[in-house]
Amino acid sequence: MTLHALPELPLPPDTVEQRLVASDGVAIRAARWPARVRPALGTVCLFQGRGEQIEKYFPVVETLRDRGFAVATFDWRGQGGSDRLGRKRELGHVADFRHYTRDIEVFRRQMVLPDCPGPYFALAHSMGGNIVLGAAPKLAPWFRRIVLSAPFLDFGSVPFRRSTVRRLAMAMRLIGLGRSSIPGPTRKLAVVREFDGNPLTSDPEQFRIMTALTRIYPELWLGPPTNGWIHAAAVAMDRLEAEDFPDRIQIPIMIVNCGADTLVSVDANERMARRLRSVAYVLVPGARHEIMFEAPVYADQFWAAFDSFVPGSKD
Repeated sequence: MTLHALPELPLPPDTVEQRLVASDGVAIRAARWPARVRPALGTVCLFQGRGEQIEKYFPVVETLRDRGFAVATFDWRGQGGSDRLGRKRELGHVADFRHYTRDIEVFRRQMVLPDCPGPYFALAHSMGGNIVLGAAPKLAPWFRRIVLSAPFLDFGSVPFRRSTVRRLAMAMRLIGLGRSSIPGPTRKLAVVREFDGNPLTSDPEQFRIMTALTRIYPELWLGPPTNGWIHAAAVAMDRLEAEDFPDRIQIPIMIVNCGADTLVSVDANERMARRLRSVAYVLVPGARHEIMFEAPVYADQFWAAFDSFVPGSKD
């Protein structure tokens, strides 16, 4: 579970890596970093998106430490350096998004609470945003505030309604193809190789670094999701649309929506912002999905919003 580095992605100083074991026996790769100031302003817990890994977030870790925070993060089960769940390690699979909350719990219990200073804040991107938002009713005693970056609350540019996607994915599970990759024409939406037309970032250097990491360390790469993962994602989205869901969230939440996002639904994120009781909503026009790895004109807007929402944050 060793962390890797590139010249463009150096290992941050004072890294502490740890192997965690979830309640169902899945091994989770995690890492933490102390704040550069004393006393620390608290700890920001980073929750990645689908297919990401700790190494990708080294620059974000340093940005947060520059602001006076300690940082802790981990690789979700099924990706990065954590245990993979299917027969083919390159496929992203999970049977139920609620299984991801086992990763959050072992991370909280074995790393954050014993070794990281409070207060605690969550910064969750894309799939991580879906998972953390879904778990938010149970996270109130832990997190003071939650920041959701381009949360995955509905599918982006797909030609079908979510109900249709859910039924098709369920049908594939019923005929024994739940752990098989999604059909060929849709795989290009999940695996991005070329900069031209990519949905992630308009910054060519950031894109080059992203793709270099998994090219040089292919064991960190994650290919397309399985039919079972797609079904689990659709069901998780349905849960978030329950009428009473907003009433069960007691934590202030900020949603940062990327105006040019095609991977997740911009409209679904805006609708959720309207439903939540204690919410800040920021739309960054022109930004693509990976706003923390976007061109400065977009990334700077994200960090300005973060600084205004998270108590004590400073440059």
